[in-house]
Amino acid sequence: MPDEPTAQPVKTGFSIRTRLKSFTYAGRGLRWLVQDEHNAWLHLAASVTVIIAGIALHVSLNDWRWLIFAIALVWVTEAMNTAVEELCDRVSPEFDPSIGRVKDLAAGAVLAASLAAGMIGLLTLGPPLFKLMS
Repeated sequence: MPDEPTAQPVKTGFSIRTRLKSFTYAGRGLRWLVQDEHNAWLHLAASVTVIIAGIALHVSLNDWRWLIFAIALVWVTEAMNTAVEELCDRVSPEFDPSIGRVKDLAAGAVLAASLAAGMIGLLTLGPPLFKLMS
């Protein structure tokens, strides 16, 4: 029996409306992330704290670049980890050691990003903070 043809998604041309809709979907994903993920609450608290500290310590534009990179790194990995976990739970609702490994790897990426962001924060905010305290 020959292979049956599979339906291919219809590609449409560029339109402002579809681009704006994609921002709506992305915003919805970020809203879900913050509403549903307890770890995202910690990331939000840390992000706000870093931004307030950066403003209070009058960090340089170059330092802001590093702080923004660190914040974004953590948020991106947390969003990807959440997406991986959601997909894994959908594909295999019952316990599966392979799925567990995939989820642990994704969580490890968030841990690595968070540790790196913490180091960036210490290296960037530490010196002006110590200067202020002494």
